[in-house]
Amino acid sequence: MLTGKQKRHLRSMAHHVDPIFQVGKGGVNDHLIRHIQEAIEVRELIKITVLNNSGEDRQEVGSELAEKSGAELVQVIGKIVVLYKESRDNKKIELPR
Repeated sequence: MLTGKQKRHLRSMAHHVDPIFQVGKGGVNDHLIRHIQEAIEVRELIKITVLNNSGEDRQEVGSELAEKSGAELVQVIGKIVVLYKESRDNKKIELPR
């Protein structure tokens, strides 16, 4: 579980990151989850765009993505979801205590 200070730190880092996945009308599926897990292991911090045609609540999509991928939900702002998971092999981000 991330503290408020850690979430603020990750939000500031995510500001300069471009979204690498999109959730569209297909919604959240196993294929998307697998790709998110692979990408988050390499990058630790990723952004995902929830498109307007998805038809689902963005907060719910963010929670579902975090839960199924084993990541922490950092933020849902507008149509952007930010996820973080500490990498086992490629640790780059040092979180404040």
